[in-house]
Amino acid sequence: MTTTPAAAPAPTNLRSVPLVKRFLTLTWMIIGLMSAALVVFAFVQPSITVDTLVTGGMWALMAAGLALVFGVMNISNFAHGEFFMIGSLVAYFVFTPIQNAMYDDPTGTSLLKIFGPFAGMIAAVAVGFLVGAVLEVVLFRRLRRVSKDQWVMNTFLLTAGLSVVLVNGDQLVFGTDFRGVSRYWDVPPVRIIGTSVSVDRIAAFVIAIVTILLFSAFLRRSQTGRAMRAVAQDEAGAQMAGISLNRIFIITMGLSSALAALAGAALLWLYPSSPTVGQQPLQLAWFVVILAGLGNVQGAIIGAFIVSMLQTLSVYYIGVGWVDVLPTLFLILILLFKPSGLFGSEVKGVWEQ
Repeated sequence: MTTTPAAAPAPTNLRSVPLVKRFLTLTWMIIGLMSAALVVFAFVQPSITVDTLVTGGMWALMAAGLALVFGVMNISNFAHGEFFMIGSLVAYFVFTPIQNAMYDDPTGTSLLKIFGPFAGMIAAVAVGFLVGAVLEVVLFRRLRRVSKDQWVMNTFLLTAGLSVVLVNGDQLVFGTDFRGVSRYWDVPPVRIIGTSVSVDRIAAFVIAIVTILLFSAFLRRSQTGRAMRAVAQDEAGAQMAGISLNRIFIITMGLSSALAALAGAALLWLYPSSPTVGQQPLQLAWFVVILAGLGNVQGAIIGAFIVSMLQTLSVYYIGVGWVDVLPTLFLILILLFKPSGLFGSEVKGVWEQ
């Protein structure tokens, strides 16, 4: 008598899982606690909420670009911070003549005072995209042709060397001086929820949110964005469907670099341009990407605000010297119980094994 093997269990449909059980997971519990804390601090200590949102938005731009290039191209980009540096440098050289013109003619057009800073940011985005696209064609495409094995390790070595070249090239051409601006908009601070907030901080937050929304809409709604997601899921299948990998890789590397350059330009008043200005943003970007899950763009955006809040709490209640300690401890705990990150699903945690 033969017995038929038992059928494999059908995959769980998330919609059939009760809402309470669906959201009582480690990831959603952390997101809920962080969101509640932001609301509480908005009334108790508003400056903590403001600082978390401003810096979190910029780290989200950095982390989203890093997660994008890893998810689509499988490149561990350790030169990502240098695009932050390029963005800050371009913004400085574009905005400084505009700022001098405003100082020379204080009664000049108000449109220049309002929209002048955006010229430097737009130029930074354009240059960042161009440099990223050129590097993809000149370096990564050639490496892709000759490197079939250990691609991730090879790209790590390539981007680490590229970082050294860009840092020393900046130092050789422009020197080691800091180049920045005290503020973009010469206007009084604005009172928000009982605390004074500079217009530069408000603008940085708005720029980050608008960029993230446009970027998310591009990935979900546009044909190119859907093609990028298809390549991230199955490169061979996407190629068989007629998607040009070279075109997608150029756009991916350009967008990733442009996001980092925009972050550097928008935070020029906080992080003056210098050869090594991108090191801390690079560290935080990798911090966020590992916390959220490698290659998860949406998760990286949420993770950026979590890391920003932990940093802000460390500064306010422990000290500036501990700014990276609390986020590091949090990352270690998350990886112990969920090694794939908050939004990853491929690796089992300690309690799941």
